[in-house]
Amino acid sequence: MYHTIKTELTDNIFFIYINRPDKLNALNQEVMAELALAIDEVYSNPQIRSAVITGTGEKAFVAGADISEFLTLSAEQGADLAKKGHVVFKHIEDCPKPVIAAVNGFALGGGCELAMACHFRIAATNAKFGQPEVNLGLIPGYGGTQRLTTLIGKGKAMELMMTGDMISADDALQWGLVNYVVAPGELLPKATELLKKIHTKAPLAIARVIKCANAALDHNMDGFELELNEFAACFATKDLQEGAQAFIQKRPAKFIGE
Repeated sequence: MYHTIKTELTDNIFFIYINRPDKLNALNQEVMAELALAIDEVYSNPQIRSAVITGTGEKAFVAGADISEFLTLSAEQGADLAKKGHVVFKHIEDCPKPVIAAVNGFALGGGCELAMACHFRIAATNAKFGQPEVNLGLIPGYGGTQRLTTLIGKGKAMELMMTGDMISADDALQWGLVNYVVAPGELLPKATELLKKIHTKAPLAIARVIKCANAALDHNMDGFELELNEFAACFATKDLQEGAQAFIQKRPAKFIGE
């Protein structure tokens, strides 16, 4: 089905591997199209409770965009390319099921933007992050200027984007870009551990957490009003009844997503 990515479903976790190790998993239009299809599957397949996006090989998560595609693009074509990237990454960000980026090496340019579109990030100790687009006469075009500023603050984000420098996994942790730094061999086990814990929670509540947290960054939405409405909607679910009864009875809850 796919040529540039690989997928596997294990324990209700959908693993999506960007699979161009000879190109350091660089994003091209085919990768973006296939990634969009994989995310559609996360949305639609009831067997999938969550997803992990990572790269194949030991060097790179995604080391940027495929620059060879840029050489012949006009401004109009560049705008179209960016719009497609915005759509795919927003689709990841808005996914009602948790999506974790497991950053196993270089996450540069579009790769850093992809990682930031996920709900949170886990980095291997050898991971490197950066937005080096200014070295090419470009700026981040898939939402990176906005998400990076939100995640690490305006000052650090502007420094990173203006210098084009890379930062280490430890710096990314300190700056708030990633949640955890682990040894390379522990990267997917750590992602799996976190997602299995999330799987024990109420799926509808998880989806509402994602929706409301995203609204905090959307200037066109009243996040407080949305939270009020989503909180109220929880009271119409079987999961709230189950969760409350389980708490009172001092037993684990068995949520069904209804």
